[in-house]
Amino acid sequence: MKKHILIILLAIFPATSFAAGVGVHLDAAPIDINDKDSIKRGAKNFVDYCFSCHSAKFMRFNRIAKDTGMDEDELREMMIFTRDKKGEATKTGDLMTVAMTDEYAKSAFGTAVPDLTLTARARGADWLYTYLRTFYVDENRPTGMNNLAFPDVAMPNVLMNLQGVNKAVYADDGHGGNKIEGLEKIQPGSMTTEEFDAFTADLVNFMVYLAEPVQAERRSMGWKVLLFLAIFFVFAYLLKKEYWKDVH
Repeated sequence: MKKHILIILLAIFPATSFAAGVGVHLDAAPIDINDKDSIKRGAKNFVDYCFSCHSAKFMRFNRIAKDTGMDEDELREMMIFTRDKKGEATKTGDLMTVAMTDEYAKSAFGTAVPDLTLTARARGADWLYTYLRTFYVDENRPTGMNNLAFPDVAMPNVLMNLQGVNKAVYADDGHGGNKIEGLEKIQPGSMTTEEFDAFTADLVNFMVYLAEPVQAERRSMGWKVLLFLAIFFVFAYLLKKEYWKDVH
């Protein structure tokens, strides 16, 4: 029994550490999976800033259109800009793959670029929301940038033009060293802080949807099932009383 408990704890602990990163405070992501407009905006943000390198190979374009209420013309205008290997326009029913190979990514960035379909489930919405907003200048990194939620990350800050540039603010850690206590903007971007937070929230909302497209339907169905069970329990209890009244 003790061995089984130890195995379970060892299985859970890495997953918890992976989600929480290195102990950085995670900001709560304002996610609403029922907000189709937000998911649609997030899909546009994803295609504009993530999709050139990161695939979402377990999702099809037309599934996003169906779930968010886009017609084919809007889908093509907003999300489909690529062609297949034969030079033909990408079909709406195609998977969201990219041309970048792992070999090229390793030579360019030092590591393979991950597919993002399930990232929100693996990392969590709060981690993603914090990660995308906590890049800062670090001259010791190849890209010139580092990240609070993902230290020594290989990815550059692709949203820098929108967010601006931040630097780390250090404080004494009480042990003779320094720790980062926050970030300070040293160069403004094209968006205000509030606008960038809203932009990031839409992007993360889309990635949460991307990881589990049936989530909203599943939750809605769950409440219906619970309501059915509650009503059924009443009738089952009354039937039980009627059936056993003569026995007791």
